[in-house]
Amino acid sequence: MADESRILIVDDDPVVADTLSDFCTHEGHATTVAANGAEALHILDAATPLKPADAGKASCTTTHGSRYGLVITDVIMPGCGGMDLLREVRRKHPSLAVIMITGYGRIESAVEAVRLGAADYLTKPLVDDELRIAVNKALHQHALLAENQTLRDQLCERFGLGNIVGTDYRMQKVYELIEAVAPSRTTAVISGESGTGKTMVARALHTLSARASGPFATFSCGSIPETLLESELFGHVKGAFTGAVADKRGRILSAHGGTLFIDEINSATPALQLKLLRVLQDKQFEPVGSSETVNVDVRFVLATNQPLKPLVDAGDFREDLYYRINVVNILLPPLRDRTGDIPMLAEHFLQRHAEDAGKTLTGFHETALEALRRYAWPGNVRELENAVERAVVLSRSPMIGVDDLPDTVHDETPDHNAIADRSGPAAVIPALRNQWTPTPLVEALQEPERQILKAALDANDWNRQATARQLDINRTTLYKKIRQYKLDAP
Repeated sequence: MADESRILIVDDDPVVADTLSDFCTHEGHATTVAANGAEALHILDAATPLKPADAGKASCTTTHGSRYGLVITDVIMPGCGGMDLLREVRRKHPSLAVIMITGYGRIESAVEAVRLGAADYLTKPLVDDELRIAVNKALHQHALLAENQTLRDQLCERFGLGNIVGTDYRMQKVYELIEAVAPSRTTAVISGESGTGKTMVARALHTLSARASGPFATFSCGSIPETLLESELFGHVKGAFTGAVADKRGRILSAHGGTLFIDEINSATPALQLKLLRVLQDKQFEPVGSSETVNVDVRFVLATNQPLKPLVDAGDFREDLYYRINVVNILLPPLRDRTGDIPMLAEHFLQRHAEDAGKTLTGFHETALEALRRYAWPGNVRELENAVERAVVLSRSPMIGVDDLPDTVHDETPDHNAIADRSGPAAVIPALRNQWTPTPLVEALQEPERQILKAALDANDWNRQATARQLDINRTTLYKKIRQYKLDAP
């Protein structure tokens, strides 16, 4: 029996409850009986399917219905009565249909029940045909609502927060900001390194907004030649420039009624910045080569892979545009700063790409997970997904091993079987004390690191393998550091 046709019957009179149950069973529906509203709520809560939005994956703000399709409840019951039950069902299981039944038919009660969302309101004694029609209509209503909810969930899973994974406290702040900002028309700026998921956050802002049914258009300032930037964004009219053989709608007009995501705004030219400022302020612009003003209704979401304030200070980004767009800034942390999320992200991508590849994979060997955790991920989440996709394609066993990962990943993993002897560089540390002067931390750490490397290399007569073993790093990393600090053998 399909869950959608399961009916929960609630009545404190066991004779009435059994009679209703027999009728519904005869009509082909599975039934469950509860003696009061409190028991009914317990049954519904226990039967509500858990959404597989795993811990650490932000879920969309939707409510999932019970496995029951219909509740038939008496109005007058001790404790939690029918009206109280109806209110709780509408709050917790909005797609679930409810039929109210009472022996005391009053207009006021019927109006209140309908106002609260009841599918029907019947008075005793019940007529079979009347009850049959009410049940069928209510179950049909539930099926439509459940289908709509499923479609919304699929959109949410594909484009919304369901694809943004992480339990790190920084990501929790990102989730909170997305859900707070999405319903508004406020311009948002998403900051973060390349590959951190800025486009995904922009899609989530669109999907969770009132503009979700409108278009979501994208535009990258860094991927389009400078001579075509304005034409691509604002459109142009025929004859505006050599090669403009027809009118063209720009990305802004394509996003009318929806959201326009402009990536790499830090790369925008001064001319583009000026025209964009006007659109943000006045919601109007002129296509290239046209004197006709076009009005648009667009919500702008911008992204940058560089902090904008230093660009403003350097004169490379308009100050007025900066203050116009810097209303809400959503900062995405690089993957190296939230390594605790790496196993969860890896499993998320494994499931996705294993399904696409038609493979049955059960997870990662611990050595593979350790390699993933220790790698610096300069390409962030995008690089991690590519590494997992590669592993899925190449794996010949149910579990991903370290050899399935790209060489760049497992080459960065230290040899834990080597016995580290750190006596060489240890003597350098005391010499570094009491030498502090106010310096950015990254720069301050470079000189000590250079001295430690130099001391270790000298102590091992520039035997790179022995030096790498003592420093507990692999030789590839050591070679990079030697080049970085321009160290030369004596």
